Amino acid sequence: MRERQKTRFARQLRRQMTDAEASLWYHLRNRALLGCKFRRQHPIGPYIVDFACVERKLVIELDGSQHADSASDSARTSWIQANGYRVLRFWNNDALRQQQVVLAVILEALESAGPIASNGSAP
Repeated sequence: MRERQKTRFARQLRRQMTDAEASLWYHLRNRALLGCKFRRQHPIGPYIVDFACVERKLVIELDGSQHADSASDSARTSWIQANGYRVLRFWNNDALRQQQVVLAVILEALESAGPIASNGSAP
């Protein structure tokens, strides 16, 4: 997929979020967790991830039943991790019904990544 096509597709995905994505996005947007900026339906390499905090190199993916034991998801996760990101995967059902647990796991991952350098240099 060409870069321009990928950008258009990401924009389309942002307009058509699932219930689980919309619910989680409510808690991630506007730097609500530790002041970290999250992007939704963000292109990373050949993939478009559900949510990404670029500063902390964290990707969050929400999966439905179609993702159970998916070989392509494993390859995708491996590629993203090989490019320096940590990947957290949650089931859509958990994002909706156990949202506080999901948010706690995300918060823990953000905290373990350390502070964001404000001027681009290491603290």
